Amino acid sequence: MTKNLTVGKPLTLLFFFALPMVGGNLFQQLYNMVDTMVVGKFVGEDAVAAVGSSYPITFLSIAIANGLSMGSNVVVSQLFGAGRIREMKTTISTALLALGGLGLLVTILGQFIAEPLLRLLGTDADIFASAAQYLHIYFGSALFLFLFNSLNSVYNALGNSRTPLFFLFCAAMINIGLDILFVVKLSMAVAGVAWATFIAQMLCSLASLVVLLVRLRHLPDEEGAPTGKRPIYNHTAVTRIAKIGVPSMFQQSLVSISMLLMQNLVNSFGKVYVAGYTAATKIDSLCLLPNTNFSNAMSSYTAQNIGAGKQERVHEGLRACLFMVVMFAVTITVIIYLFGETLMALFLNPGEAGSAMSYGVQYMRIVSPFYPLMGILFAGNGLLRGAGDMNFVVVNSLTNLTCRAVLAYLLSPIIGCAAIAWSIPIGWAAGCIVSQLRYHSGAWKGKSAIAG
Repeated sequence: MTKNLTVGKPLTLLFFFALPMVGGNLFQQLYNMVDTMVVGKFVGEDAVAAVGSSYPITFLSIAIANGLSMGSNVVVSQLFGAGRIREMKTTISTALLALGGLGLLVTILGQFIAEPLLRLLGTDADIFASAAQYLHIYFGSALFLFLFNSLNSVYNALGNSRTPLFFLFCAAMINIGLDILFVVKLSMAVAGVAWATFIAQMLCSLASLVVLLVRLRHLPDEEGAPTGKRPIYNHTAVTRIAKIGVPSMFQQSLVSISMLLMQNLVNSFGKVYVAGYTAATKIDSLCLLPNTNFSNAMSSYTAQNIGAGKQERVHEGLRACLFMVVMFAVTITVIIYLFGETLMALFLNPGEAGSAMSYGVQYMRIVSPFYPLMGILFAGNGLLRGAGDMNFVVVNSLTNLTCRAVLAYLLSPIIGCAAIAWSIPIGWAAGCIVSQLRYHSGAWKGKSAIAG
């Protein structure tokens, strides 16, 4: 059930800890990609554009869930590293109750804000109804989205990245099967992929919850811990989680807000570009998974070692993490340049200049050479998150995303839609500088979430 990240060679630990996380998120991205592939091949480009126009809004709910879940990840990791198991169990149950309640709130609010958000983005009239239908169903599953993300964060905090891999695999297989049933067999179009995601996420989040509760019951408390019934909710735990989770939620919401601004600019180039951009960002998300998951692994590794009072191991871990993200990023960039058009053909039909396919390939070939830079940025952010230095992670993200949004709008009248792609690596570069300066300052060392 658990894995101690405070002993052993950092390179080996991080690699084998992150590998199931990469695999799990590959499955998660797989069913998101299959959603787009199925509607693109069996419904049409307008359906792809409808799902794509909804993505920045759905990403906002994911950002909130992931951000708050990161709070529980860091606090649980530090308590586990410190050997405070009974307190850790109360923190886990508190996190699940609090985040489940927030997920229910988002489920309700989402039904009222779906259409206004789409209008705010300037969604094309031809795809508005389909996009709104997709969003209403998607928001209906927010409770299970929050629960699923919270559970995965807890497992990762305990050094267990294999159990989330299993449930993400199950979710992917269920989702893909239901995509084929609902869209291909029952002709439910965009609504079909939304319902497929809803059902898959609901089933797997409930199963994951049962497994976690059973395993926690069999995990013994530390020697000398108080006896008697353990509280399932604790205000101190909420405060600690919020200290990390709220800035993390804000940081990831900044990403979503940036995506909303970018989607508005994307929409201004018409639905053909929207379809190409949507397909390209699906591949882009898949390519960035190793960086994202090594960053998350670095957070858990840092938090456990800080909880155990082994800060010197954090430096070793960062060097190992940087080596791995750069190696993965270079490999993926080569694959994109060799097989970019083949990958795009999974979503869209081949076309000449000015087609959705050509726009998507252009985007990928501009962005992909800078994946190593993005890996360096994410590795540094992973360390700062695990140390509890979330305020500076927010500053970092604000720098990155502000540069990206401002440059995209400034350059688009000059170089057209290519400005959207070029703004991304420039933002990464700005954020990378801020992250590395903070790391070398050493100020993150006094930010433990469980002190006192």
